[in-house]
Amino acid sequence: MSQQGYVAAPAYSQSQPGRGGFSAGFGPPNPSLHYGDPNSSYLAPQPGVLKSNVPFGSSAPVGPLPPGTHQFSQTNFQNGASTPGQQIHRFQGPPPSRNAEPSYPSYSHQSQPAYPSTASTSADTQLANQLNSMQITSYGPSTTPSSRVSSGNPASFQGPQLPPATQQQIALPPGLQVPPPANNANGLCAQTLPPVARYDGILGPVPPNSNMQQLSGQPPGSGYHPQQANYGPQIAGSQLSYPGAFPGGPTQLAGPQQKQLDPDSIPSPIEVIESDKAFRGGQIYATNTRGQVPPLVTTDCIIQDQGHASPRYIRCTTYCFPVSSDMAKQARIPLAAVIQPFAIVPPNEAPLHVVNHGETGPIRCNRCKAYMCPFMQFIEGGRRYQCGFCNCINDVPVFFFQHLDHTGRRLDHYERPELSLGSYEYVATLDYCRNNKPPKPPAYIFMIDVSYRNINSGLVKLVCDELKTLLDKLPREEQEESSSIQVGFVTYNKVLHFFNIKSSLAQPQMMVVSDVGEVFIPLLDGFLVNFKESRSVVINLLDQIPEMFADTNESETIFAPVIQAGMEALKAAECAGKLFIFHSSLPTAEAPGKLRNRDDKKLLNTDKEKVFSALNSYEALARNCVANGCCVNLFIFPNQYVDIASMGVVTMYTGGTLYKYNNFQLDADSPQFLSDLRKDIKKTSGFDAIMRVRTSTGFRATDFFGAICMNNTTDVEMAAVDCDKAVTVEFKHDDKLNEDNGALIQCAVLYTSISGQRRLRIHNIGLNCSSQLADVYKTCETDALINFFAKSAFKAILSQPLKMVREILVNQTAHMLACYRKNCASPSAVSQLILPDAMKVLPVYMNSLLKSWVLVGRPEIPTDERAYQRQLVTAMGVADTQLFFYPQLLPLHSLDLKSDIVPAAVRCSAERLSEGGAFLLVNGLNMFLWLGVSAPPELIQGFFNVPSLAHISTEATSLPQLDSPLSKKLKSILDHIQSQKPYTMKLMIVKQQEQPEMLFRQFLVEDKSIYGGASYMDFLCCVHKEICQLLS
Repeated sequence: MSQQGYVAAPAYSQSQPGRGGFSAGFGPPNPSLHYGDPNSSYLAPQPGVLKSNVPFGSSAPVGPLPPGTHQFSQTNFQNGASTPGQQIHRFQGPPPSRNAEPSYPSYSHQSQPAYPSTASTSADTQLANQLNSMQITSYGPSTTPSSRVSSGNPASFQGPQLPPATQQQIALPPGLQVPPPANNANGLCAQTLPPVARYDGILGPVPPNSNMQQLSGQPPGSGYHPQQANYGPQIAGSQLSYPGAFPGGPTQLAGPQQKQLDPDSIPSPIEVIESDKAFRGGQIYATNTRGQVPPLVTTDCIIQDQGHASPRYIRCTTYCFPVSSDMAKQARIPLAAVIQPFAIVPPNEAPLHVVNHGETGPIRCNRCKAYMCPFMQFIEGGRRYQCGFCNCINDVPVFFFQHLDHTGRRLDHYERPELSLGSYEYVATLDYCRNNKPPKPPAYIFMIDVSYRNINSGLVKLVCDELKTLLDKLPREEQEESSSIQVGFVTYNKVLHFFNIKSSLAQPQMMVVSDVGEVFIPLLDGFLVNFKESRSVVINLLDQIPEMFADTNESETIFAPVIQAGMEALKAAECAGKLFIFHSSLPTAEAPGKLRNRDDKKLLNTDKEKVFSALNSYEALARNCVANGCCVNLFIFPNQYVDIASMGVVTMYTGGTLYKYNNFQLDADSPQFLSDLRKDIKKTSGFDAIMRVRTSTGFRATDFFGAICMNNTTDVEMAAVDCDKAVTVEFKHDDKLNEDNGALIQCAVLYTSISGQRRLRIHNIGLNCSSQLADVYKTCETDALINFFAKSAFKAILSQPLKMVREILVNQTAHMLACYRKNCASPSAVSQLILPDAMKVLPVYMNSLLKSWVLVGRPEIPTDERAYQRQLVTAMGVADTQLFFYPQLLPLHSLDLKSDIVPAAVRCSAERLSEGGAFLLVNGLNMFLWLGVSAPPELIQGFFNVPSLAHISTEATSLPQLDSPLSKKLKSILDHIQSQKPYTMKLMIVKQQEQPEMLFRQFLVEDKSIYGGASYMDFLCCVHKEICQLLS
C-alpha cells in the first residue's frame, strides 16, 4: 500500500538493523528515513484514515505566528528523498543552534538555527511578539465542569464562560503590531479579555523593573514584583531560543516589558484535575467495560473490579489502540501500559482473591500459556474453551467443568474470581519453584557501615536503637501471629563483621572476614534467626554495636563485598530476601568495587560524559543478586560525591529502593530517615519475582522500563517488588488488530510471599481498537504518557547525547499534536494550534520533563543528584510521576477550619503566589512551606506560635506541636500527603525574598528555570512553531 503524504519513522522504539536496540523511539540517526515522498505533502490524507469533519473534544487553537518567525532551513523537514550524504534523525528534530556544537556525528549539512539566537535583543522582542500573537480558540459549546471530564467531551479552559456555539478568542491589546488572524470560516464572534502583563526575566534573583505597574484586569495581590535581595551573584538567564536546547551564557533581557496573553487562557492542569474530581470523585468506578478511560490518578474514588484490572494496577497511555502499525506510526502516540502489580488497595476495596487448584495448579492455554481469565470463551456446552489471546481451543479439565447458561456463560461465573475479576492470585505448585522445592520464608539482613564518620554522627546508634522496636513490626500474612521473616546482622568498614545470634547463646558472637577479595560466609547456623525466638540476643547485639566501634578511627569503607556477602548468605540459606545497607561514603578501600571520583564537570554534555553509567563490576553484581533473589535497599548519607550511578545500580536492578540524605544531621534529618526506614520495612513485597506480559494476537510487548533486570526479551526479573514499584511496558504491532476483539493484555507475576508461599498474581485488561485516529486520541491519558516519556528518555540518556534526547521529546510532542490537527480537528487556519482534549496539558508536563535535573546538563546540578532522580523516576508509578513533574501548590491562607476539605491547588507559577499568603509545595521528594512577606500575623501565630515572620527560623524542618486549630489542620494535611507517597519529604520553610527561595522557585514548573528551561508559554510557542512547520 503506497503511503501518501507524511510518512513517519518506523514503529516507535523499533530497533534498526545493525544499530542495536534503542528503546522508546530514541535511536541513532538513520540515513534511510525521510518524511514523505517527492510527490506528496504532509497535508494529504492517509489512506484508510478518515478525517473527521467535526471537532473532537475540546480544541484549543493558538493563533497565527508573526511572519518571519519560522526559520527552519529547507533541509530540516523535506518532502522527498534525502540528499546524498545527508543524515536524518529517526525522529526528525530541529538542528543544533550555532553556538552549541553537537556532540554526535550527524547533521552533516549546513543549516540555519532552528530558533533565533538569544544574543540579540531582537530575539526577545520576536518571541514576545510571537507569544502576543497566539490565539486560544475552543470549538463547540461551553460546558459544565462535569462534561469537561470525559476525554471525548468538549472542555473549555479556565477563564470567562462564553455563550454556547461561539469561538472564544483572546484579542490582543491595542498598540501591538500583529498580523490579522486568518479568516474565520465558521463566522463565530469574538470577545476581548483584559491583558495581563508578565515579568519576563528570571524569576527570583533579578532586580525589579521600576516601570512595572499593577495592570488593569489583574487582581491586586495576585502576584508580586521580583524583589532585590541578597542572592549572591546573578545567575545566567534562560535562553529564549528553542527550549530543548542547552542553556548558554547569560542573556540580558533588555527592552520594555511586553504585554502578553492572560496565562489563565492556556490549558491548566489544575482545571483538568479539579473538574475530574468534581465529576468522578467519591464515586464507584466499575471496571466492567473494555477500553473505558478511568478517573485520573489525582481523583479519589472507589474502584470495583468487574472483569478488568483496577487502574491502581494498570494504566495505559491510550485505552484504544490503532488497528494497524501504519496508523500507530502516523500518530506517534506510544502504546504502553504502566503496571504496578503490588499497588496498595484501600480498605474500602476488596483485596485480591486467592485461587487454589491444589496439585493441578493454575489452568493455562496449551499454546500461549495464558492463565484462565475472563477473556476465555467457553464452548461445546462448557467442555472446551477458546483462548482470548491466541484463539487456541483447549479442553476444560474435568474438575473445572461447569454447564453454560442460555447466554453461553458458565453457571459458576460469579463464584470463580478467575472468570469474573480482572485481578486475582493463584497458589503455585512445585513446578513454579526453584529446583522444584517449596521456598523458605524470606530474610532481612541489616548491614551497617561502622566507619568513623557514621559512629561520630550518631547514625549507628540511631539505626540500632530504631531496629530494637522495628523488628517487632516485620510484615506478616493476615492469618499469621508473627512474621516468618528471618533476620541477620553485619557491620563493616574495611572488613566485614558477621554475628552469631542463635537463641541458645547468652551473648552474640562476632566473626571477622578480612579477606574481602573472596568473601565467604563464616557461619550458617545462627546467622539468620527468627527475631521472636532470638529477641534477647538481638537486643543485646544492637546495644553493643555502637559501643564496640566507639573508638574506631577507620574512615575507609568497602561496598561491593558487603552486597556480595549478603547475597552469599541468602544463597547459603536457600531463601530470597532483602539487604538493608546503611552507608555514607565513596568506597575507596582496596577491594572489589573500589570507586574513584569521576565527577568531572569538564566532560559535561560531551561524548565522554558517563555520569549515568555504572561500572561493569556493579552491573554484574546486580545481575548476580537478581539470580539469587537478593534485593538491595540502600540508605546513603553522603556529604560529597559517592557515585550514585554505580552504587545505586544494584538497588535499581534488584527492585530495591535508594534513599539519600545529603549532609545528614542527627537532629534535622533523623525524623525523615526513620520514617523512610519504618515505611520500607513494613511494605508488603513479593520476593524472587518474574513477570511476563502476554497479549492477544496482532501486537506484543517490546520494551520494559523500571527497577528490573532482563536476561531475555520476555521475562522481567525482580529480586523483590513492592507496592510502589511500577514497570512501564511498550507495545508494538506485529499484525493488524481486530476492532471486535480489541487488544487484550495479561500480566502474570510469579513470586514468593512473605510467608514463603509461591504464588501467581494475575492482572488482565482489555482495550478497544479503532481505525479512526480520533478514537485513539480521545482515550489518551496524559499522566501515563508522561510516565512513559520520562522513563524512555531516562533510559536513552545512557547511550545517546542529552541534546538528541531532548530534541526527540520536543519533536515527538509536535508530531502527536500535528497528526491530531491534520486528521481529527475541523478545518481551520493552519497556523492555529489545536490540542486534543485528553492531551491538552501534555505540553506543560513535557516542558517540565525537559527541565528536570536529569535532562539538564548544568555544572551547578550535582551529578549524584541527577543519577539519584533518574533511578527514582525509573521505578515510579503514574501517580508519583504526575506529582513529580507537576508539583502540588496549596494556598494555606485559604484553609477552612470548619471543613475537612483541603483548599484546591493553584497553578505552579510565581504569578499565583501572593505577598499576603502562605503556600505548601509538594512533589513527592521535596516539601516547601513558602511564606509571603505580608503573611497575616494570625496565620504565622497559628502555624508557628510566634508573633511575626521575622521570628520564624528557616532552619526548622518540622512544625511545632501546637494546640491551635490552624496548626492541627496543617499537620493533618501534611500527614495525609506523606502517607500517600513512598518517600518521606523533609519540610523546608522558605520566606519570600530570602536566599532559600531560589531552590523553591525551581519547582514552579510553569515559569522559566534558572537553569535554562523555557516557561510553559514559551514552550507552547515552540511546539506551535514545530507543528506549523510539519503542516506546511
